[in-house]
Amino acid sequence: MKITKIEKSKHKQERVLVFLEGGDLLRITGHELLQFGLYPGMDLSDELVVQLAESAGHSEVRARAAQMASSRMLSKKELTERLLKKGVAQDEASDTADWLEELGAVDDAAYAGVVVRHYAGMGYGAGRVRQELFRRGISRELWEDAMEQLPPPEEAIEQFLRSKLKGKSLDRQTGKKLSDALLRRGFGWSDIRPVLNRMGEEIDE
Repeated sequence: MKITKIEKSKHKQERVLVFLEGGDLLRITGHELLQFGLYPGMDLSDELVVQLAESAGHSEVRARAAQMASSRMLSKKELTERLLKKGVAQDEASDTADWLEELGAVDDAAYAGVVVRHYAGMGYGAGRVRQELFRRGISRELWEDAMEQLPPPEEAIEQFLRSKLKGKSLDRQTGKKLSDALLRRGFGWSDIRPVLNRMGEEIDE
């Protein structure tokens, strides 16, 4: 089967169109063009056509994954799950995520730090931050170093209480309501109680 024409796709930047005798069309990437040394007039065997199609499919998955990883930070698990939703086979999705990790395009350790700083900046405690790290599929082995970036919980708790009280007195009912809110935000009672006491109200555990 002879190649009659090779041209770049007008719709997808990474795609190359290979026109064959009889009207058949191969959609490949620049990687296949160079790897197989394709040129107009080249005669392709049926076996080579199959190899080209398989290689092009593999390259397209990698290109799609790279685009996903460049548009926003993702963990390896999140990237793999997105590829699976696009119909990519499990093995290829996992291999592609590993490949991007080797290139540094996916970095779970750096991502863990970003997650910790983001939720700490929003005033959440360690409990909520751990939930987010788990939800995003970041390995527990990376949690400890990332969690060290959390500021002291007392600062965030006091800031939250002052923003809610706005100068009002802290009575028992209000203290209970605010402590419940802090617990939901991932702070521990052992951190909440001293701040409440310091602000003038003893709350029974």
